[in-house]
Amino acid sequence: MKKLLFVMIAAGALFTSCSQKGSNPLLEEWNTPFGIPPFEEIKIEHFMPAFVEAMDQHKAEIDAIVNNTEEPTFENTIVAYDNAGALLDKISPVFSHISGTNSNADVIALEKELSPLRSKHFNEISLNQGLFERVKTVYTQKDSLGLDLEQMRLLEEMFKGFVRSGADLPEDKKEALKEINQEISALQLKFGQNLLSETGSYKLVIDSESDLSGLSEALKTSALARGEKDSATAGKWVFGLDNPSIIPFLQQADNRELRREILNAYLNRCNNNNEFDNKEVIKRLVDLRLQRAKLLGFENFAQYQLETRMAKTEENVYNLLNKLWTPALASAKRELADMKAIAKADGLKGDLEAADWRYYFEKAMAKKFDLSDAQLRPYFKMENVRDGIFYLSKQLYGITFTQLDNVPMPHSESTVFECKDEDGSHLGIIYMDMFARPGEKRGGAWCSGFRSQTYRNGERVAPLVLIVGNFTRPNGDEPALLSTDEVGTFFHEFGHALASLLKDVHYYGVGGMTRDFVELPSQIMEHWTFEPQLLKEYAKHYQTGEVIPQELVDKIVNSGKYGQGFATTEYLAASLLDMDFHVLKEIPADLDVTAFEAKVLSDRGLINQIPPRYRSTYFSHTFGGGYTAGYYSYIWAEVLDSDAYQAFVETGDIFNKEVAQKFRKEVLARAGQDDAMKLYVNFRGKEPGIEPLLKNRGLK
Repeated sequence: MKKLLFVMIAAGALFTSCSQKGSNPLLEEWNTPFGIPPFEEIKIEHFMPAFVEAMDQHKAEIDAIVNNTEEPTFENTIVAYDNAGALLDKISPVFSHISGTNSNADVIALEKELSPLRSKHFNEISLNQGLFERVKTVYTQKDSLGLDLEQMRLLEEMFKGFVRSGADLPEDKKEALKEINQEISALQLKFGQNLLSETGSYKLVIDSESDLSGLSEALKTSALARGEKDSATAGKWVFGLDNPSIIPFLQQADNRELRREILNAYLNRCNNNNEFDNKEVIKRLVDLRLQRAKLLGFENFAQYQLETRMAKTEENVYNLLNKLWTPALASAKRELADMKAIAKADGLKGDLEAADWRYYFEKAMAKKFDLSDAQLRPYFKMENVRDGIFYLSKQLYGITFTQLDNVPMPHSESTVFECKDEDGSHLGIIYMDMFARPGEKRGGAWCSGFRSQTYRNGERVAPLVLIVGNFTRPNGDEPALLSTDEVGTFFHEFGHALASLLKDVHYYGVGGMTRDFVELPSQIMEHWTFEPQLLKEYAKHYQTGEVIPQELVDKIVNSGKYGQGFATTEYLAASLLDMDFHVLKEIPADLDVTAFEAKVLSDRGLINQIPPRYRSTYFSHTFGGGYTAGYYSYIWAEVLDSDAYQAFVETGDIFNKEVAQKFRKEVLARAGQDDAMKLYVNFRGKEPGIEPLLKNRGLK
């Protein structure tokens, strides 16, 4: 099924004021450089009338296909449907960006009003019997139409999408499915809005300087500046639940009680029995998803989701996760033993807790490898990291990036670059919005965009790509200095951006990768992040310009696998939690979300010092949609990216252009033109094994 190219991600908005079509920039031609949205002209009141008009146009385009008196053909049905909804595809990502990065009460209200309208609109299209019959007619003739491989893939995926959306169901079940879909959409939206509100509203306020013991001057300065934003906290130090605030606090703060307090707030987001509580939302969501799966002929929702993914079955997913769980947990316990010894020497009474892990891990790193976050940050100025990514992209693919001025900007903190191919031809535009804005920008990092690559009338339509982060801000005269985690995240998201920029497909319907394949382009980029050859190109001290010393490079290399026990275990715990919710074949009427989560984790022996990366009530990957029964995808793709990176290593040149061009041609350019494993084998010559992943994570 063709869907909106960019899914609305969180927090949305209702507005009843209306603009005349002629004065609404969302409904006018965008006479801007590269067809960039005219961000500065767009106001919140423009969206509702624009969405109404866009949905009306989309419906008219669908009606024209259905009412066409000519026999269904590939062009008048399949291509026509693939191209339908252009206006909706044009304005939706603009609103999606606002709702995810610049939310407020008006935005949240508008999204609540839009959600049922959009759900109803797409339900009516996906369950349109006349449209499905025309698609089905073309599908039954597919072998006699002389289609090329990409056209055949488009037709097969479109037909499959209609069937999976319920187009083959009897009318009574279609109506039931419409109601289920609409409620799921509303609940996923509510989940995300609750999380945004709960995360942004929390403040740890410190008014005694003695409670700041252990914190870096940069972190204290940042917290003091945060306090100045509210007269009630002026002159005090304020910390929040966004990663640039909470993570360094947990790593550095000597005050154990304060570490407990802020981590407890983080772990109990949307689990406080208040207006933002997500437990009942989750309970209803898993029930509705199961109902949906059963209506469509599946035993559980995971089975439905996995049918179109590389993993195919829940057994294959659990097989991979369980293979990794035992060595990962054993590694985490070894790391814990190191920290216990240090804590005991420090005079800590009793057992280590979750709030102690990052604090004592930093001490263990310093003791074992004489390495700390504070030593490394000065070499990872954000702009230098970005330039390192640009350097790598040029080494691999010959592409270049040039910063642009005087083009519309989606946010005052954004930067924008034009990407050109090796021959100088235009590939696309990439925006970056990298700093945290608690309360208005959702957490995490992601890559989306304002326009996807395709072809129209034989001409390539270049993509408008967007990377969003929640990185550490500049601090006074000090630039943005990134943690190693943030550096890795930057490389990861840029890998997604490269997949968008280097894609070369002719139809929207084959422009996306399956959920457990889409992380391959992002995760393979992470392999270069701390390679000594690349570090020497971009890791330069922000004050002196000194290239990172070999001594520090050696320490990074030597310590690279330390901490993977924790990282892998917390990730696997969340992945198993996601799967266990969605393999249920019946949902108990008295389902207790918290108890279910506790049992899932305790039955597998998770130690209490490691909470899952996402607890249920703030697990937006699965309950906000997107990675439902799919959070395993990151580790599934890591099997691929670990093996794929070996293709470079085996040549003796990690920048090998021949291998890079093959990866571009067979994986990045083709996106969803064929089955994911076929694309991978076309590149690598064989299916991947798990051994490189185990080695990379130090689990073997």
